[in-house]
Amino acid sequence: MSKVLVAYFSATGNTAKVAEELAKIENADLFEIKPEVPYTAEDLNFNVKDCRANLEMQDESCRPAMIGKVENMEQYDVVFVGTPIWWGRETAIVDTFLDAHNFSGKKIIPFCTSGISGVENASAHIKGLVGGDVTVDAGKRLGADGSEEEVKTWTELLGL
Repeated sequence: MSKVLVAYFSATGNTAKVAEELAKIENADLFEIKPEVPYTAEDLNFNVKDCRANLEMQDESCRPAMIGKVENMEQYDVVFVGTPIWWGRETAIVDTFLDAHNFSGKKIIPFCTSGISGVENASAHIKGLVGGDVTVDAGKRLGADGSEEEVKTWTELLGL
């Protein structure tokens, strides 16, 4: 049986809700990716050209500082990575998380909460970041409500 971690960043609570449900279903450990400087509503106002989120996503090398790190990452075989979708891909703080850990030999399964955007670009971008001998699943876009039934149906298909 695989040892599973659910790591997630949630700006508004939607991804947190899904991550908690997923961790419960998979009997997984849970790790919240927390930015050193929390995001405010103003930071997330995508209608303002120079809001923090827009500025971060315009800079491919941006890595906002995060609080903490997963201890003993080597114990996990599967890592679910949850993120909202900004500018068509995972958030910059998730990139910080990915850069901070060694995923060699692991399987990463991205998931996102988005009303419109899919997870495909995030999955491809994550693969480019972790590279090597890491398997990156196609992932799953879940609705903002992330119902228990929706999460359970998805995880059953994964067959972990």
